[in-house]
Amino acid sequence: MPTPASARQLPFEDVGTPLIDVTFVVLDLETTGLSPERHAITEIGAVKVRGGEVQGELATFVDPREPIPGAITAITGITDAMVRGAPPIDVVLPTVLEFLGDAVLVAHNAPFDLAFLRAAAARLYAEPVTPPVVDTARLARRLLAGEVRSFRLATLAHHLRARTAPNHRALTDARATVDVLHALIGRAGAYGATTLPELQELARSRSDRTFRRRGLVDGAPAAPGVYRFVGHDGEVLYVGKAQRLDRRLRSYFGQDTRRRIADLVRETHRVTWVTTPTALQAEVHELREIHHHRPRYNRRSTRPERTVHLCLTREAAPRLSIVTRPPDDGTWSIGPFTGRRTAAVVAEALAEATGLRTCTTRLRRRQDHPACVLKEIGRCGAPCDGTQSLADHARLTHGVRDLAEDPSAMLAGIRDQMSRAAGDDRFERAREHRGRLHTVARGLHAAQQHAGLCAVTRLVVRRPGGDGDEVAVIRRGRLVATTVVAGDATESAVSDAAAAVDTDGDVVTTPSFEEVRLLLRWLGADGVRIVEADGTVASTLAGGAALAATVAEARAVTRRVHRDRQALDGEKVRRRRAPAAAEPAPAGQ
Repeated sequence: MPTPASARQLPFEDVGTPLIDVTFVVLDLETTGLSPERHAITEIGAVKVRGGEVQGELATFVDPREPIPGAITAITGITDAMVRGAPPIDVVLPTVLEFLGDAVLVAHNAPFDLAFLRAAAARLYAEPVTPPVVDTARLARRLLAGEVRSFRLATLAHHLRARTAPNHRALTDARATVDVLHALIGRAGAYGATTLPELQELARSRSDRTFRRRGLVDGAPAAPGVYRFVGHDGEVLYVGKAQRLDRRLRSYFGQDTRRRIADLVRETHRVTWVTTPTALQAEVHELREIHHHRPRYNRRSTRPERTVHLCLTREAAPRLSIVTRPPDDGTWSIGPFTGRRTAAVVAEALAEATGLRTCTTRLRRRQDHPACVLKEIGRCGAPCDGTQSLADHARLTHGVRDLAEDPSAMLAGIRDQMSRAAGDDRFERAREHRGRLHTVARGLHAAQQHAGLCAVTRLVVRRPGGDGDEVAVIRRGRLVATTVVAGDATESAVSDAAAAVDTDGDVVTTPSFEEVRLLLRWLGADGVRIVEADGTVASTLAGGAALAATVAEARAVTRRVHRDRQALDGEKVRRRRAPAAAEPAPAGQ
């Protein structure tokens, strides 16, 4: 299939020229109806303007290959006889797209005209037609609210004293839209909108005050990076990241209608930013900034200390305890886990599988404590009263360590409990076992991955990117730096590039759980290759297949349950009403 040689979407930095230097093609279509799928174009009119001067015009009838409804003829005056013998849209469209070229498409209620244009182009071209667009109707709603009773083209043309009065004919309406466009551009200048991106942003904006403050982000580069909104007292109000700082920052000033964003912009005194070589470094930098400043307008990642670990207590008969940070005295521990609930479920499963005591009493070596009810129901060997020796209980702690490394038997045991409950028609109980199975698998899998990455002293990896290969240097689970190299760079060239940005030496700072998870997600993408590794980069072999399979199952179940809930909620919200035909229609309809 051919591809359109023109009407392409220009990069933002290529269209940021003054409006007086922008070429516009003002387009208007007449059609046989309102649906691009069921109706056809009957007439096309277009006017090319630049700097207020008309550069050319295009006008033609189009054979719709279907009868024109009488109601449409009454509005437009276009009859079947007028379009008989006219070229079909397949012949006209290439000329229209050539006339449009790299110009900015302008239309009144642009989504309507653009939908018909794209529907016609979809039959001819493999690539969609996506020119930059200015909608005069939308722009008028922004600039003339309260001045006119409606935003129809005829009303605006009369109000703005257009030289041409629209009459529902394509070329005439396009000429009237040219005059409306020029009048609106003049009004937009009062808001400081002097370039095409600013004009488009003004049309999308919802607040004059917010739009006028966009000068705070003037000069933002078209590069990935991290930005900060800073208040009058120097307080960091918000930290964010962006693939392109210029686009993301401009979106805050008038386009985002959330009340929280309006409050943020109102409190902001200045906006600062720092560019990064890659989006990965921007994500990590953002995360660290949020952890450090804890901005009040950020809702996530402000509490990195919420992760917990499981460790064996240092006492005569150890038990599993949930702690906020792993002990540094060599005591065995596993984690981190994303919350106490997950850690508690994992601890319960480990204790149930091994018989480790779960009571919280600190036991003395003399084993002279009274036994609790757990002994009576067979849930504990009772090292408290001497029924179980300390040596036997110590062997249970080794079993906990073994199961944490290879949980295959424990997962199989929980799965058997689930199957038995389902076989006995105790489906609620089976669902509880399934939830416990998935929680244990996810928690242990994440903990093992976290420990595996943090154990590598230095890791250099490369991953294919848009403009080359991204190179990341990671030390003990913490990102040191990133850079970009050519896609055909040799391994030695990658190593040299990594050495040039690797300036941290021995990293002592413990990485946050979120940073490690972010890096693991990045490392799990297709095409990642290890260039250098100071240490072993591997996943646990024992139990790894069982963990991976159960985690994949958990994700699939979560997706299915989410879809089912959406379907049920949809039925509750969108109730089917009785057919309208069952009621008599009001007179005159």
